[in-house]
Amino acid sequence: MGLLSKIFGKKNVEERKGEPDMVYISNEDERMRWAIEKAGLTLWYFEESLSNPQPHQAYFSVKAHIRDGEYSEHIWLTEPHFDDEGNLFGTVGNDPVDVKTVKLNQKIGISGDDISDWMIIENGRLIGGYTIRAIRDGLAEKDKTAFDDSIGLYIDEGVDHFKVNLETPEGAILSIEKAYINKDIDAAMDCKDFYEEAKSLLSGMNMAVEIDQDIINETAEVLKLSFINNIEAHGFPDFSNIKNAFPERKKVDETHWVITEVCWYPDGGKSVQLLNTFKSPKGWVVLGPADSIE
Repeated sequence: MGLLSKIFGKKNVEERKGEPDMVYISNEDERMRWAIEKAGLTLWYFEESLSNPQPHQAYFSVKAHIRDGEYSEHIWLTEPHFDDEGNLFGTVGNDPVDVKTVKLNQKIGISGDDISDWMIIENGRLIGGYTIRAIRDGLAEKDKTAFDDSIGLYIDEGVDHFKVNLETPEGAILSIEKAYINKDIDAAMDCKDFYEEAKSLLSGMNMAVEIDQDIINETAEVLKLSFINNIEAHGFPDFSNIKNAFPERKKVDETHWVITEVCWYPDGGKSVQLLNTFKSPKGWVVLGPADSIE
């Protein structure tokens, strides 16, 4: 049985002896919406890897949004490849449930806009596969090990590949970490907004005096100087050879998100932290830690 056949059955809910029930999650589910968005934001890594696969990359597959009149379904395609216009071609890897326009093992082509997920197996670890993770996250804790065993993979947080820029909260975190690696304090400060960080800090304090503009400006200057002095005194944080995963976003408001970051270290260890991010006029920036959870 192929990997995709292990992950998905022929029905929306399928009971299989010795394996967990496979439950189809609607695209309206918040976990699934974030999974599809995350797949789109990191698709560039899949495309680059597919064009130049490495020895440690053993499996490539893409999930495609297939429409059939009033029905639609997200179906995995094996043996994927892109043409010069960004269209995707592949072989239907699991039996459709609702749509009748495609069938198992059929070779089809789709627009790149209809890609809803991607996955690579790297050294036995699932990379991508965000909709699979969303399904797994919806299972009871006692069923997750059986789910992993049924598909022959141990599913951890993985390694994410957001672009290193200020277009996403995760990209902003990677940008400041890249600045630390390059020992570039100006680049690191470009990833910060000390005024907004001061507002966030002060709003969380029970202060007897009214918070006015002067207090915010003075606090922002203190935070800026503290940031610079800490690096000058202790050096840049070491993010070299660290792999990152961003399993969760928590929306505070339209411009403020708390991001969960997992850092994988060369020795096999990991840390998990929550980071405040803010959408400023120049893009997303990192305000500082929200809390420490490990």
